[in-house]
Amino acid sequence: DPTKMAALRVIQKLARTVPPRCLSVSWMSSHASAKSAGHPVSEVVMPLTVLSEDEQMMRDTVAKFAKEKIGPLVREMDQNSKMDDSVLQGLFENGLMGVEVEAEYGGTDSTFFSSCLVVEELARVDPSVAVLVDIQNTLIVTSLRLHGTEEQKQKYLPRLAADTIGSFCLSETESGSDAFALRTRADKKGDYWVINGSKMWISNSEQAGLFLVFANADSSQGYKGISTFLVDRDTPGLTIDKHEDKLGIRASSTCPVHFEDVKIPESNLLGTLGHGYKYAIGLLNEGRIGIAAQMVGLAQGCFDYVVPYTMERKQFGQSIFNFQAMQHQISDVATEIEAARLLVYNAARLREAGRPFIKQAAMAKYYAAEVAAKTTAKSLEWMGGVGFTKDYPVEKFYRDCKIGAIYEGTNNIQLSTIARYLKQEWQQ
Repeated sequence: DPTKMAALRVIQKLARTVPPRCLSVSWMSSHASAKSAGHPVSEVVMPLTVLSEDEQMMRDTVAKFAKEKIGPLVREMDQNSKMDDSVLQGLFENGLMGVEVEAEYGGTDSTFFSSCLVVEELARVDPSVAVLVDIQNTLIVTSLRLHGTEEQKQKYLPRLAADTIGSFCLSETESGSDAFALRTRADKKGDYWVINGSKMWISNSEQAGLFLVFANADSSQGYKGISTFLVDRDTPGLTIDKHEDKLGIRASSTCPVHFEDVKIPESNLLGTLGHGYKYAIGLLNEGRIGIAAQMVGLAQGCFDYVVPYTMERKQFGQSIFNFQAMQHQISDVATEIEAARLLVYNAARLREAGRPFIKQAAMAKYYAAEVAAKTTAKSLEWMGGVGFTKDYPVEKFYRDCKIGAIYEGTNNIQLSTIARYLKQEWQQ
């Protein structure tokens, strides 16, 4: 039927740009569903977890890479608090450090949702690797794509996609949740900016070649004086202190970064002067969806390891999985992981569709962090004494998950954000 074939070609073309939940990959199934519901094909809404062909391919590729190349190194990287160079190289070679970077700049030219899938899959094996990739894609790359000049994009995006790691420099000793209390300043000297100050808890800093720095260029304006600057690693005056000895995500470098009379050209101002606070808010609103994806992946990875153990481990003459109390606990955790994943996917799809997503992103991050904490704690208990040892990966997942309730907005900050939006909705 020529009409059906023409429609199929249109759907196949649209499927590469429209989220898969909006269009069925199969014309026949979408046509049947639409016809039975009395709607045209284009209005068929698919489940959140149905992936497009490209998204499924991305997930499968990352899962294979994580299992084969990262898995064997996880324990060693955790013990040494250092990311293996082969892992970093593999991330770039597989196009995972520039997921949304356009093809013209040498990137993968994919989507925000795909970047969340990448983070989720990596976190199932090692959350430390996942957060490195999340920061690169949802914060550093996004900031340049949204606010960079064409010259800045041509200079930095190809590097970020090929061999350069980015670092997001916002937090300071006195500005954590109150991020806009930062004291780092940028003073204009002719056609240069001179940056002075120190940043704390800066992820990716040991390996970073580019630093996205938030500094106040006009303290008389308060937080409205905050601006964003691009600083290359080899800029004189930039120094990186020794990495923190952390509880979890130990292979992810976290260091203080100091700026002493760091001189950069005025062309390294990112976006509009005085709009840094807006950029930070916007980037973190999106970035927390990535962290939520990390927590879902972490929970799933831990769960996937432990459940088979409960089926093999025997006590009182039977598998411990066969005890009803165990089945109820395992089913409860499985349900919460699935609920967290749906929150994450919904927030990511909303962001990708250009619809309001801030409340949903806060809900996703808050709930995913809670679920990760519950999943790892229960998993450790289900494994008994062996779960408490470093011979099994559960204790690492248990340590890694705690950061989810802290960085890119604490759980209380997420709850306050949710409450603010609920109040606005009820007052309309």
